[in-house]
Amino acid sequence: MPPRTQSRSPQRDPAALLGDELRELRRLAGYRSQDDVAGSIGTDRSVIGKAETGELPPTPELLTALLDIYEVTGQLRRVYERLNMVARARQDPGKLHMAPWFETEARAHTLRYWAPTIVPGIAQTPAYAADLFRALGYDEETVTGLVELRIGRQAILKHPEPPDVTILFWEPVLHHQIGDAETMCEQLAALIELSARVMIQVVPGKIGANAGVGGPIGLAATDDAPELLGSAALVEDHLTNNPVPVRKASAIFNRVRGDALTVQESRAMMTEAKKKWQS
Repeated sequence: MPPRTQSRSPQRDPAALLGDELRELRRLAGYRSQDDVAGSIGTDRSVIGKAETGELPPTPELLTALLDIYEVTGQLRRVYERLNMVARARQDPGKLHMAPWFETEARAHTLRYWAPTIVPGIAQTPAYAADLFRALGYDEETVTGLVELRIGRQAILKHPEPPDVTILFWEPVLHHQIGDAETMCEQLAALIELSARVMIQVVPGKIGANAGVGGPIGLAATDDAPELLGSAALVEDHLTNNPVPVRKASAIFNRVRGDALTVQESRAMMTEAKKKWQS
């Protein structure tokens, strides 16, 4: 194997760091070669090789398969999942500025999302996300990468001890068509299922404009850093932990939530919207 170039130094590149860790996990698990691992999970050896050198961080599905056969669980598994999200974000300079959000979101104890126009990314289905990215003008290769990154973020919702998550969205989100009717039905079914585990509340459209019409908000709170605000704009998302805008965003979120339906009422509204897409 040729020596790793400086650009793939584990001291500077999270993909290279993850690759080193995956190689060591393979050794500790008793797999002598990349071929052995590839055969066990049904993939090509080159995919394992690229992951271990940092050339191409694993997809969320591949990482899950690797961590499963290496028997990595608990907090250590979450560390590798977070590292992979950052590594994949850094592969694309267009997503580089969002890497701090992915890392913070993955280790947050409290997450709050407000969405006035589309389903928040943390709750999107692959088909919904793909059609959304296509509508934004991305080519298919980019769409695939963006969808993988987005779905990979959702692993935090399936942890044995998931963060406290609240998702608010405006009722028009249920009726803004992304993709075809089947995609919308699948997305609403996923939201209804998720609402059994996550606080999801809908702000009814009949109340008119609300405090959050200016745009989506994401707030992530961790034990070791100030709360991080992610706010979306037409051209580029913005991140800050400056306490002034964070407090303003938190106040907006609370005001919007004051207009929201209860969880049970929200689930009923989502169920009714799903029926309309099925008809």
